[in-house]
Amino acid sequence: MSDMKPVQITETILRDAHQSLIATRMSTEQMLPIVEKLDQVGYHSLECWGGATFDASLRFLHEDPWERLRKIKDKAKKTPLQMLFRGQNILGYRPYGDDVVEYFVQKSIANGIDIIRIFDCLNDLRNLQTAVKAANKENGHAQVALSYTLGDAYTLEYWTTMAKNIEEMGANSICIKDMAGLLLPYKATELVKALKETVKIPIQLHTHYTSGVASMTYLKAVEAGVDVIDCAMSPFALGTSQPATEVMVETFKGTPYDTGYDQKLLAEIADYFRPMRDEALESGLLNPKNLGVNIKTLLYQVPGGMLSNLTSQLKDLGASDKYYEVLEEVPRVRKDFGECPLVTPSSQIVGTQAVMNVVGGERYKMVTKESKDLLSGHYGKTVKPFNPEVQKKCIGDAEVITCRPADLVPNELETLESEMKQYEEQPEDVLTYALFPQVATDFFKYRDAQQKKMDATVADTENGAYPV
Repeated sequence: MSDMKPVQITETILRDAHQSLIATRMSTEQMLPIVEKLDQVGYHSLECWGGATFDASLRFLHEDPWERLRKIKDKAKKTPLQMLFRGQNILGYRPYGDDVVEYFVQKSIANGIDIIRIFDCLNDLRNLQTAVKAANKENGHAQVALSYTLGDAYTLEYWTTMAKNIEEMGANSICIKDMAGLLLPYKATELVKALKETVKIPIQLHTHYTSGVASMTYLKAVEAGVDVIDCAMSPFALGTSQPATEVMVETFKGTPYDTGYDQKLLAEIADYFRPMRDEALESGLLNPKNLGVNIKTLLYQVPGGMLSNLTSQLKDLGASDKYYEVLEEVPRVRKDFGECPLVTPSSQIVGTQAVMNVVGGERYKMVTKESKDLLSGHYGKTVKPFNPEVQKKCIGDAEVITCRPADLVPNELETLESEMKQYEEQPEDVLTYALFPQVATDFFKYRDAQQKKMDATVADTENGAYPV
């Protein structure tokens, strides 16, 4: 038995699986009835919050994301809850003041989050420090994610040096975040072994099935010593999501890596989600294209979500015939922009600029504000320098910052609170407003209207009428 090394699994069905396949549209009401069964499996953690779920809850589902978290925590008594956190950008698209980052971490943990997976789109560790310190202070588990990508700069030495720095920063574990499905099986063996020799903290692997290699990559990574893998229940697995939980459990059955999970219990859970998948397919919410293998991911290093964004952008511009030209332009823009990993928000910045370069007929004739900000250092430091000619063409003689971008952002909690005071019903509301001011304001008005409808104390009991 001393040779046993059961692999642990983080279940993504409540966050990344439906974010990847059905645009984050699974509601709290759909999730809650199955949480107690998920809690019985013995998972390492349940990923259920962060990423795009916060925005989607407010914008499309008219739900309070904080309430969702509390309700899930109430039913998940044993399994740690996990979230995805964009470093200094929290769950938004700009760097926030340190006080907002600290307060968001504090409230996330207070409301039920146990593990915070923190990443930065440029792998600039300066953008992760505040969140890691805050998680440590609140006795949460700070997991720092390496945004995995390919390129001249991304050598084994680069990854091991990053890992060592992350361990020294105070992280409790490291995640290899392979958002585009670029990590090949034998490269996973090499990378996991190198990281295991470099750091003492656990290593987790997250990938997507987009390029078709993910299950094989997990197999080799587990054999190489990875501690945890991210999987999704089969109805919302594969395609742009993760490998299927039940398949990986069966793969390791009877080996030293046996999870010990009950396949009958997993089958009951899968049966619960299957009608949701069927309904999503029928309604068009789940696009069958998202379920296939897209080898272009390996050819152009474009994440699955970015592929669909490019398609819709070109369609809106009446330039769908330029699709392959744009795909070929993406790696060139990425190289000009310091060979950054392609993950939110850098993937959107590079992708949109590639579209403009092709559709505009001249490279960098039109430049987005976000491209200018990236080239000015406002997102942080890239692993390689920017193309100086491109930088000059896009931002001219504008000042390029070299400090941590958040050093230029003053503390902002008090200002934000004064702006939204009239809507505040719980301390967390100021954080909702901080991330998405307009969407949050619309949600607060909706919430207020709903409460007035349901509040019996303001009802006209004599006439049996309720205020609208």
